[in-house]
Amino acid sequence: MSTLAPLRLLREPWNASEGNQSNATAGAGGAWCQGLDVPNELFLTLGLVSLVENLLVVAAILKNRNLHSPMYYFICCLAVSDMLVSVSNLAETLFMLLMEHGVLVIHASIIRHMDNIIDMLICSSVVSSLSFLGVIAVDRYITIFYALRYHSIMTLQRAVVNMASVWLASTVSSTVFITYYRNNAILLCLIGFFLFMLILMLVLYIHMFALARHHLRSISSQQKHPTVYRTSSLKGAVTLTILLGVFFICWGPFFFHLILIVTCPTNPFCTCFFGYFNLFLILIICNSVVDPLIYAFRSQELRRTLREVVLCSW
Repeated sequence: MSTLAPLRLLREPWNASEGNQSNATAGAGGAWCQGLDVPNELFLTLGLVSLVENLLVVAAILKNRNLHSPMYYFICCLAVSDMLVSVSNLAETLFMLLMEHGVLVIHASIIRHMDNIIDMLICSSVVSSLSFLGVIAVDRYITIFYALRYHSIMTLQRAVVNMASVWLASTVSSTVFITYYRNNAILLCLIGFFLFMLILMLVLYIHMFALARHHLRSISSQQKHPTVYRTSSLKGAVTLTILLGVFFICWGPFFFHLILIVTCPTNPFCTCFFGYFNLFLILIICNSVVDPLIYAFRSQELRRTLREVVLCSW
């Protein structure tokens, strides 16, 4: 093993030999079976952009006491999770570039240990990022449907317990995954976790959108302004589409890849799909870039603090 490989444990089925893989690829035919070679520079650029964005979010939340609330703490944890994705990606990409250009020469056994550590970081950040997306959805649901009791339901102590639980579960699950990655049950657990988060977010956000439409309909009927109702409903539908669309587009292909590893590891067409694994990683990194735009930068208070942070007006 001469170079690092991002999440090599999931790149292709462990129980499919190289001969079977090559034969399957040849059998499927077609240009699309050649896979996609993503340049390391693209990984590096997206990782740097994500790292800077999420660092700004964390700095803004820590700086402004008005943002010291459970909702913004969850957004801060999401930013830290996305930063872990960026840092692990940057570290791996830099090592790959240095080794490709002969600047860095490392023994194969050391590379394997580094690969395990970086894969553990990536797995931990993936689980924690998905978890905090779900936690933010639940928090918003409580804010809307239990507004008067929100502060008694989501106390600071409960928020800290939730955050600590997510980080602990992410660390343990990533360790278990690296240790038992050859077991399909582990992959099924990851797939089940993703489907659970997808369904949870889908149900909560659609329910919130339905309630918002109901309130807008009531207000417009009383004030006799149907245009306002249609405009607000359209904005709500666009927001809902962005939230769920970005989540599904960025995470869906990666977990579909895992489903194919479990269900059809030697099928020619599945084998062709495995060749696009780097593209799926790029989409996950893109999610780390987009998350601050969706969950953080839409807050006027946070944007104001960000301007202060950027201008160094501490």
